[in-house]
This record gives sequence, C-alpha cells and structure tokens, in this order.
Amino acid sequence: MGLISAIVTLPLAPVRGVIWLGQVIQDEVERQLNDPATIRRELEAIDEAAAAGQLSEEEHRQAQQAVLDRMMRQGGTG
Repeated sequence: MGLISAIVTLPLAPVRGVIWLGQVIQDEVERQLNDPATIRRELEAIDEAAAAGQLSEEEHRQAQQAVLDRMMRQGGTG
C-alpha cells in the first residue's frame, strides 16, 4: 500500500517542497529577527537617529518599544 500511496501522492511533491521551503525561510527570518545582536543593532540605530535629531522623543520611545514588544512576543511564544 505504501508504493501505491507514494505514486498517487507524487504529483503533490512539488507542493510539499514549496511548503517545506517556506517553513525553512520563515524559521530563518524569525531566527535573525530574534538574534540578540540584531536587536542590539536596531536599538543602537534608534538611539543614533534620536541623537542626530531625526526622531522626536515620542518617536524614539515608540521605536524602542516596538523592538522590545517584538522581542517579548517572540520570547513568550518560542
């Protein structure tokens, strides 16, 4: 029965491959977004932009909070 089901489901192999590839890409993106070095660089870039006057105090606070919220959300589910 295994051979028959393999033959019958063979046309779905490309779909399964695309789904697997999508999962691998999603995992890598999440890994990179949650990398402590990436988070630190983002926070440093926000601080530099605020120091250069490119962000108001409110924008600075909101940008930092967005990075920290993302970090907390991923930390709670991962």
